[in-house]
Amino acid sequence: MFFMIGITQGKKDFEYDRLVICEHCGSYGRYQVFMTYMCLSLFFIPCFKWSRQYYVKTTCCDTVYALDPEVGKRIARGEDAEILPRNLTQVRAGYKSRIKRCEHCGFETREDFEFCPRCGKRFFT
Repeated sequence: MFFMIGITQGKKDFEYDRLVICEHCGSYGRYQVFMTYMCLSLFFIPCFKWSRQYYVKTTCCDTVYALDPEVGKRIARGEDAEILPRNLTQVRAGYKSRIKRCEHCGFETREDFEFCPRCGKRFFT
C-alpha cells in the first residue's frame, strides 16, 4: 500500500474592504489581508494546518506588514475588525522607497542599477 503525504505552504486571501491612507507612502489605498500557513496533506487532501501568520499588503505601494494574530483571526472568522497602525509591523517596504533618481538627467527607475541607463552616471545613494 502506498501513502501520498506532503507538506506544502499555502496562502489564503480574505475580504477586507476599507480605504486607508498608507503610513509608508501617504497615498490612498486598500489593505489586502492574507494568511500563510504550512499544511500536511494526505492523498492531496489538507489534513492539518500550522504556523499560521497573517499579513497585510497595501495596494498603493505594495508595502507588506505582519498583522497582529488576534486581529487576523477575527478577520478570518468574518468579523468586522478594524486594522490600526499599532496592529501592524512592517516586513517589507513598498516600491516608493526604492525609486532611484539620477541627479544628472532626472531618470527614475525601480531597478537596482549602479549606473543610470540613460546618461551612464553613477547613482548616488
